[in-house]
Amino acid sequence: MSDIPVRIRPEIAALPAYKQGKQAGSDAVKLSSNENPFDPLPGVVAAVANAAAFNRYPDASAGRLRARLAERFGVEPDAVHVAAGSVSILQQLALASSGPGDEVIFAWRSFEAYPGLAAVAGATAIMVPVTATGAHDLEAMADAITDRTRLIIVCTPNNPTGPAVTQVEFDAFLARVPDDLLVILDEAYVEFVTDPEAVNGETVLAAGHPNVVVLRTFSKAWGLAGLRIGYAVGNPRVLDAARSTGIPLSVTAQAEEAALASLEVENDLRARVSELADRRDHLVDELRDAGWAIPDAQGNFVWLPAGEQSLEFAAAFEAAGLIVRPFAGDGIRISVGEADAVDKVVGIAASVVQNLPEGHEGRALA
Repeated sequence: MSDIPVRIRPEIAALPAYKQGKQAGSDAVKLSSNENPFDPLPGVVAAVANAAAFNRYPDASAGRLRARLAERFGVEPDAVHVAAGSVSILQQLALASSGPGDEVIFAWRSFEAYPGLAAVAGATAIMVPVTATGAHDLEAMADAITDRTRLIIVCTPNNPTGPAVTQVEFDAFLARVPDDLLVILDEAYVEFVTDPEAVNGETVLAAGHPNVVVLRTFSKAWGLAGLRIGYAVGNPRVLDAARSTGIPLSVTAQAEEAALASLEVENDLRARVSELADRRDHLVDELRDAGWAIPDAQGNFVWLPAGEQSLEFAAAFEAAGLIVRPFAGDGIRISVGEADAVDKVVGIAASVVQNLPEGHEGRALA
């Protein structure tokens, strides 16, 4: 901290800033941020253009969008909370539930923002390793609960490894969680899930779990990443705590209008999501045929368990004009993007997999 001119909490001074996926130049394909490669849905651009009263504050509660989402989930509007991206709600709930001396449990590796959210709240991150197949070990996560635990985050499908938690697994997990312990079901990629056994937030909420908050976003499948809008559904009093810790007026009128316009053309969205899911499954098959041990992929991305060679292999992709997301020492996440990028991804992946030693977790068994 010797180079910081003011008094900063030591744990914050030591905390790396969030690092987003690398941007791509005009001569490269960006596959690093799990963005939707399609243009905005029909009507979205016009809706945003019509919301031109930039001199006026937006509706701080995003009331019309909350009402619309409440109808979809069969809840009252107060059971829906909208914020500037689902990560904003994660931070709000972390601040509301946890502080110094408390613990936040999540799988690892998972969404890279989770450790920072715990640190900012002053809590201790309890990082439970994923299984050899990149899945949540919910039994181990339940075993990690102590009297200090205040928050558990379950990311499904898990970003960046890909597998989804099943409904049976999640139900059994909740049976072991104290009723007064907050559980966030982070479903940022739920629209891409094709596994019929996967957990679903609507089912969980309908079963009556007031300690569970379901978190979703318009950034991924809905293609509104640049407008920053996400939402949570859960017990109204729990969401009141999130609303109390949030920055007021953070959801713009343009973002709310874009989300409302998107919901009007959901059939178009479903067609796009289906196409991306098919493209994902094809990519997984091709990568496995090339010799990679690819975990089950239920989001709009695939995971190459490259281990210590992740940065080296990511450089090979970049040299070929493909910007991917390496996680040093663990693996490489590759977003499912434009159709013409699939063959390029497979070609580079096939050329580097042979550099993994025999018996490496990233190599498929012969």
